[in-house]
Amino acid sequence: MKTISTFSIVGFDPEKQEWGVAVQSKFLAAGAAVPFAKAGAGAIATQANANLDYGELGLILLQKGYSAKQVVDALVTMDEGRDQRQVGVVDSRGNSYTYTGKECSDWAGGICGPNFSCQGNILVNKETVEAMAESFQHSEGSLAHRLIEALDAAQQAGGDSRGRQAAALLVVKEHGSYGGFNDRMIDLRVDDDPDPIGKLAHLLELHELYFGTTEVKVPMEGEICRQVQTALKEKGHYSGEITGIYDDATKYAFSKWCGIENYEERICEGEFMDEVVLNILLGK
Repeated sequence: MKTISTFSIVGFDPEKQEWGVAVQSKFLAAGAAVPFAKAGAGAIATQANANLDYGELGLILLQKGYSAKQVVDALVTMDEGRDQRQVGVVDSRGNSYTYTGKECSDWAGGICGPNFSCQGNILVNKETVEAMAESFQHSEGSLAHRLIEALDAAQQAGGDSRGRQAAALLVVKEHGSYGGFNDRMIDLRVDDDPDPIGKLAHLLELHELYFGTTEVKVPMEGEICRQVQTALKEKGHYSGEITGIYDDATKYAFSKWCGIENYEERICEGEFMDEVVLNILLGK
């Protein structure tokens, strides 16, 4: 079995009821193996000589109400390869626990506290994990941003001794997915890149652009509406007159453009337009 030499953080935002995992590794497509999470239950990172059953079985135990420590204790007790495993867990209440088997390659270890667990193996130094924990405890903003900031802090402190290759971010929230059909709110992966954390941060920016909530609504009237109609006409979506009136034909043209560019989640009701999308349409 190939060792997933990596560092990861498992986190929980009790106010927004979001659970997440972020990981960076010198291991192709680490995001396919390390992170597991379920809204209302908790989140898990499994690595080193990773046993992926830790993720699947661990979530089942978390859903049944077992604490993070109880879940880890159960997983390692029934695993003969426990000495080569590493796992971090945060449960539904923010309790956390991390385990590093005694045969994991140095530097290997973890730190956990309320609402987070950090762990890593084959690292340059212990400061890698310490920086990750310190960052998460003192950062503000969304859980997704805090997790990526923690990864970046860990990389700056030393990182994986073998180098960089892949990174991933998984954040779950009840009905948080596109369309609200499941809990997979953010699921981003960088499978092979020389700067995986930087690329992951860029993907999060795109995710927020396409699927973020509208913060500023601009009234569609007068000169602004004329600019919108002109832009839509230049892009081939509007064939009417430049009237400055946000009529059905203009709304339809805008909706068509949003569908092509994947901005449909930011279409506003009534006579308004999302400011971010408006600026993109007008090339600002």
